[in-house]
Amino acid sequence: QGQLVESGGGSVQAGGSLRLSCTASGFTASSRCMAWFRQAPGKEREGVARISAAGINTLHDSVKGRFTISRDNAKNTVYLQMNSLKPEDTAMYYCAARSLCTSSVSAYGLWGQGTQVTVSS
Repeated sequence: QGQLVESGGGSVQAGGSLRLSCTASGFTASSRCMAWFRQAPGKEREGVARISAAGINTLHDSVKGRFTISRDNAKNTVYLQMNSLKPEDTAMYYCAARSLCTSSVSAYGLWGQGTQVTVSS
């Protein structure tokens, strides 16, 4: 099945940047769709970005122009570079994997433990 471990979260001021990492073990990240989701308190989990096995990136409209998703095959790691952070980006960020990309949260069977991102104004 494999395992996902996220890191890189923290607290920043609005306008700042963070880079989240998701390292996969037990499988090859480049062979699957790797996705980032986030969940703020009291809200549903929502998709942020995903990268397919073919390397096609998809970003949620709310983060386009600010976030980028990339993959380092040698490190079996997917990154989420977050720039121009806003207070509304505050959430727990989760990495997930499945065979094919989809926007459906419930379709992802493998999840990391999450990393907290807090953006202050």
